[in-house]
Amino acid sequence: MAAETSWVSHCFENFASGSVDFDSFSDLNDETDKEAAAVSMDLILPDDLLERILSYLPIASIFRASCVCKRWHEIVKSDRFLWNSSHVSSQKPWYFMFTSSDEPVGYAYDPVLRKWYGIDLPCIETSNWFIASSSGLVCFMDNDSRSELYVCNPITKCCKGLHEPPGPKFSDYSALAVSVNRATHSYNVSIVKSKQVPGNFFQWDLSIHLYDSETMTWVTTLTEVLTGWRAGDESVVCNGVLYFLIYSAGGGAWDNRHGLIMYNLRSRPPHGVLMRSFIPVPCSLTCGRLMNLKEKLIMVGGIGKHERPDIIKGIGIWLLKGREWQEIARMPHRYFQGFGEFDDVFASSGTDDLIYIQSYGAPALLVF
Repeated sequence: MAAETSWVSHCFENFASGSVDFDSFSDLNDETDKEAAAVSMDLILPDDLLERILSYLPIASIFRASCVCKRWHEIVKSDRFLWNSSHVSSQKPWYFMFTSSDEPVGYAYDPVLRKWYGIDLPCIETSNWFIASSSGLVCFMDNDSRSELYVCNPITKCCKGLHEPPGPKFSDYSALAVSVNRATHSYNVSIVKSKQVPGNFFQWDLSIHLYDSETMTWVTTLTEVLTGWRAGDESVVCNGVLYFLIYSAGGGAWDNRHGLIMYNLRSRPPHGVLMRSFIPVPCSLTCGRLMNLKEKLIMVGGIGKHERPDIIKGIGIWLLKGREWQEIARMPHRYFQGFGEFDDVFASSGTDDLIYIQSYGAPALLVF
C-alpha cells in the first residue's frame, strides 16, 4: 500500500489562465438530445433492471441520464436509486475544491473519468462554511453564528435545514461531522464545540451535540472542562465512534502539541472520563486531517522537523489500530517537493479507498 505507484498526480495548472473548458452540470442537458435518439432498449427493460444498469454509470453520466426521458428522470431521482447507487463498487468519491474566497463555487474532480466539473453548491453562502460528508450526503454549517445547518444531496440539490444546535451560541472552535447509516437510511450530525473559560487561558469548555434524523432532535451528550487542551475543527465518525483532534492550550513540548480523543456515540461515556481516551499523535503534526476509509480511522498530516516543528519534512498517512498508530504511507519526495516546507500548505480529505491531498502552493492534486 505504501508503494510509490499508489500515488497519482493530477495537475490543474490552467485554472488561473482559464484556458481549460470545464464541464458544468447545469450544461449537461445539451448533450442529451444527441443521445436520446439512440435509446430504445430501455422500453423493454423492467424498472429494477434499468435502475441497476444506470447505477453503474459514472456520476457525471447519471446527471445526463436524468434528462433523457421522464422514466429515466424518475428512476435517477428516486430515493431507492440514490441509496443503491452509493453501494456500487465502481463509483469513486469525488474531490471538491473552492476557487473563490467569497463565492461558494468551485470544481469537483471525478477520478473515474479524470475530469473536473464546475459545481455551485446549494444552501452555502460563502466558501468558509464548515463542510462534512458521508455516503454522498453533505452537511453545511455557517462559520459566523454556527447556528445555520443544512443537509444536502448534491446530485438532487435537495436541502434540509436543521434546527439550531444547543450549546454556546458563539464557540471559539467547532468540529462538524456527519455519519450515514446505510441500513436505515438515517444519519447523525455531530458538533464538538470548544470555548475558552473567561479569564483562564488554560481551561476550555467542551461540549458534544448530536442530531438524530429519525427523531429530528438535538441532544447534548457531554459537557466537560479541559485543562491545557482544547478541541479544534477536525472530527470524523467511524463505526459509531466520534474521533476529534485536540490541541495544546499552552506549554509542553512540540512533540506533544496534538492528540486524539475517542467518544463512543452509542455508549456515551459519562462526564469526567473523556481524557482517558486520549491517544497521542505519532509525530510533531501539522495540517492534521481525520478521515473515514471504510469505517477505519485514517489520519493525514505534515511531519514536522525535529529542530523546527513548524516546518514539515514530509506528509504521512496513518491508520489507527486499537490505540496505536500504524504508518501506511509517506508521500514520495518527488511529489513532496512541490508542496513547499511551511505549515498549512496543503489540504487533504478522503473516503472509501481514496485519499486526496491538495497543495495550496502548487497546481497539483495527489491521489492515494
